[in-house]
Amino acid sequence: MVVRMRRNRSETAKRRSHQALVAAQSLKCECGALRLSHRACASCGKYRGRIIIDVVARAKREARRAKRRETALRESGQVTEDKKEETPKS
Repeated sequence: MVVRMRRNRSETAKRRSHQALVAAQSLKCECGALRLSHRACASCGKYRGRIIIDVVARAKREARRAKRRETALRESGQVTEDKKEETPKS
């Protein structure tokens, strides 16, 4: 590097002084679970005392999608019945 372009240690340190990572602030929800501030709770779906996310409907929808995905894989022959019945040995 050319000498006139070189940055000394103090200038590099001053620039990097603002790059520190800050831990996320977590709060306790009314249900007792931890959640991020300014975000709805993932376990109960509440934000500022009101239910924003319908957690029960979301769980049903995800189960329905997973079942549909499994049947499609089974019909296409990518997943066999034997693999589904196997349990991991521990």
